[in-house]
This record gives sequence, structure tokens and C-alpha cells, in this order.
Amino acid sequence: MNVLVACEYSGRVRDEFAKRGHNAVSVDYLPSETEGKHIQGDVLDAIKSQKWDLMIAHPPCTHLAVSGAAWFVEKRADGRQQEALDFVRALLNAPIDRIALENPVSVISSYIKKPDQIIQPYHFGHTVQKTTCLWLKNLPPLEYTKVVEPEMVTMQNGKRMSKFHYDTFRLPHSIRGHVRSETFEGIAVAMAEQWGVEKNAYQMTLPLF
Repeated sequence: MNVLVACEYSGRVRDEFAKRGHNAVSVDYLPSETEGKHIQGDVLDAIKSQKWDLMIAHPPCTHLAVSGAAWFVEKRADGRQQEALDFVRALLNAPIDRIALENPVSVISSYIKKPDQIIQPYHFGHTVQKTTCLWLKNLPPLEYTKVVEPEMVTMQNGKRMSKFHYDTFRLPHSIRGHVRSETFEGIAVAMAEQWGVEKNAYQMTLPLF
């Protein structure tokens, strides 16, 4: 299959599809961090460049994620949030038969549609709690592959917090977003193994929440 991984420069999802014999190409304004087929440029131009069988999209969440709700008034006023939402709509409406779009909990749910599935890295073998929403077109929900307990830390106020988020809060702001946005390997493997098949081989299941 021709697989386009939109807004990815880590190569993590692309490489898992490529390992399984697919023509997998990532695209982003940034160069790829690993060797592999990569288009450095506009995702929307890449979508038009050839026929794609499947697209997995990771649009930037900076102006969408509810974790940044304190800045929403400003971002709505200057148009940044609307521009981000328009980009998400363009990806979801792309002329590609099968599409998966992932983002954290965000205003996509309020302004476009609710996600078709919500997953955690700890459903796929990582001891991390990081809520990830999936919007799916002609794709089945991902089946969990290895459910483990997430690592948590207890804050001074008694509240519990994901160790992953606690650790990344302590990183320099310049790289914090980069670390948080990377797709976990277990999820990338599940995408490639479960979605890297012909459409008529899918066995549709109920969403796993």
C-alpha cells in the first residue's frame, strides 16, 4: 500500500509500515530524524502528489489541546485556533480512502466531531498515561496489544500525575513539545500491523475506550 504519514519527522510510524513492505512516506516541514522516504514540505501538496491508500496524520496540537486552554481566548481572537481547525478539516476531508488522525484531548471534539477511539500508551506495552484521541475513516479501532499499569507520581498537593508528564514538565520548553508529540513504538507497531492490511481483511470491532 501507499501510506502517507502526515506531520511526522520522527519516522516512527513510517518505519513500522516500511518494515512490513509498504511504500510508506512521511511528510513534514522539518527533515526526517531517521533514514527513510520523507517529503520535506507542505502536507497538503503531498496529498495531491499521488494516490494514497492510507494516511495517518499527526497535526500540530499547539493551538488545539485543552491543556493550553488558558490561551484559547487569545488564540481564537488572532485566528490561530481557527487556522489549526481548518488544517484538521483539510486532512480529514482528504481524497484518501482510509484515514486516521491523532491528537490529544482537544477542541477538535467540540468544533468538528468527537473521536472514534481514545487510547493510552499503557494499552500497548508502555507504562505511560498519555490520552490520545483517534478520528478514523474506514479503519477499525486499534485492538490493545499489551495492557500494563501506568507509572504515576504523587504531587505535594496529593494529586496523582502521569510520570511521563511530570518528567517532561522538567525538560526545557524548546524540546518538551517534541518529546511529548512522538508516537510511542507500541502504538506505531499496532497501527502498522492492524491497519497495514487490505480493507476487505478488516474485522470491525467496537471502539475500545
